[in-house]
This record gives sequence, structure tokens and C-alpha cells, in this order.
Amino acid sequence: MSILETIIIAIVEGLTEFLPVSSTGHMIIAQNAMGVESTVFVKAFTFIIQFGAILSVVVLYWKRFFKLNRTPAPKDASPLKRFLHKYDFYWKLFVAFIPAAVLGLLFSDAIDAMLESVQVVAVTLILGGIFMLYSDKIFNKGSEKTELTEKRAFRIGLFQCISMIPGVSRSMATIVGGMSQKLTRKAAAEFSFFLAVPTMLAATLFKMIGLVTDKESFTLLKENVDILLIGNAVAFIVAMLAIKFFINFVTKYGFKAFGWYRIIVGGIILTMLLTGHKLNIA
Repeated sequence: MSILETIIIAIVEGLTEFLPVSSTGHMIIAQNAMGVESTVFVKAFTFIIQFGAILSVVVLYWKRFFKLNRTPAPKDASPLKRFLHKYDFYWKLFVAFIPAAVLGLLFSDAIDAMLESVQVVAVTLILGGIFMLYSDKIFNKGSEKTELTEKRAFRIGLFQCISMIPGVSRSMATIVGGMSQKLTRKAAAEFSFFLAVPTMLAATLFKMIGLVTDKESFTLLKENVDILLIGNAVAFIVAMLAIKFFINFVTKYGFKAFGWYRIIVGGIILTMLLTGHKLNIA
């Protein structure tokens, strides 16, 4: 890839990773619009630059990420309960992460097979968009007084598993999951960002291990370190801006605009397929 192509794909990743619009769908359009071939390195690049997007969440919310629960634990709590009370934030993230970790390991081959289907991405984009047109009416009953319990965190984690279907959008699935548990739009979106850190980091590291242990792939990574650094830097900056925009927008206006946008993007991909374009997933 050229430097320009690197920057454009990284911008697409940073803009769409945390919005409920499917980063995969946008990668398909961007990659094919520029004529970027779906090589081993390009596929690796799209995974590795997720690290920059992950880092943006940690930086934006660093006070939340590195703050322990200082409130007194219940007097009759066991040592384990006291420990979990102190590390409450991390514990609930772990609980929410468990379903995706388990299903991801059990069905990795089936997930990879679905990832090869551009048609699946287009259809799920459209169906997800139609759902988002009505999601505010269905789930917008959250309260700022709602506490994120272990059970609620686990249920949100189950919703995240739906995003293993390409085009669904991890962000959309987890935000809807949060709203279904009576969280406000803002609280659901923020927990979606937090949950992205262990989920995306695990997925990225899993792919990286496979690349590093393969001699040919490892050589490609070493030869393109500059491209990877640029991609991560751009994804980091753009993701920070996208997160700030999204929180403000969704708090005021809800998800309907994203629903229409998903339908349009899915329609573009289907149109390209029907007119003979050969589309690949990076």
C-alpha cells in the first residue's frame, strides 16, 4: 500500500470502529474503491491498526480505566468479594468479555468463513440499519440510576457475540445490549467503548501470534513497520475524534441517522456486487 492508501484506510478504521455502522463494510468499500489488493499484509494491516483505535479509548477514559473502587466493601464480604469490589470495573469488563472469548475460540473457523462473504456484510448492514431505526423506541427506557451489575455485564457480553456475524457492528450490538439492560444511551455507548478494549485486544493479539509465528508473514511485518506505525497513529487520532462526536450526537439525537446510513452503505455494496464488481474483505 502507498502512504496515501494507508492513511485513508486508517481514517476509515478510526471513524467507524466505535460507531454502530460496521467498520468491515466501510473497509470493503474503501479498499475496493482504491483498488487495494487483498494481500496477506493488507489483511494483517486492518487488524493491527485496531491497536491505535483501542489506545484512543484508554487515553480518553484513562481516569475510568485506572481508578479502583475505593468505597467500603460490605462488612460481611468474603476476601474474594472484597477483592472483586475493589477491582469492580475490571471484573465487570471481564464478565462481559467471557461470552465472546468462549464462542470466538469454539467457532473461529465458522466466523472466518462468514468473514469471506461480502454478501453477508451487505445484508446485515441493511437489516441492522432497519433495526436501528426503531431501537430508540424499543430500548430508550434507560435511567442514570441503573447500576451495571455482573448479570447486566454478562448479558451485554452475550449481545456482543452477535457482532461475530460480519456487518452487524460490535458497537451496535453492545450498545443495544446496554440499552436492553436499562442503561442510558450514553452509559451504554461508553461501556461499549470499554468492552472494546479487551475484546479487540484479544482478537488482535490472536491474529498477531499467527502472523509472527509464520516466517513469511513476519518478514512482511518487519518490512512494513513504517506503514503499520502510520496506520496506528492515524487510527488513534481519528478514533478519539469519532468517540467524542458519537457520544454527543447519540445523547442528543439517538440512533436513527446511523440506521439510515447503514442501509445506504449496505445498498451501495449490494449494488456494486450486482453490477459485476468483485469485492473482497481486507
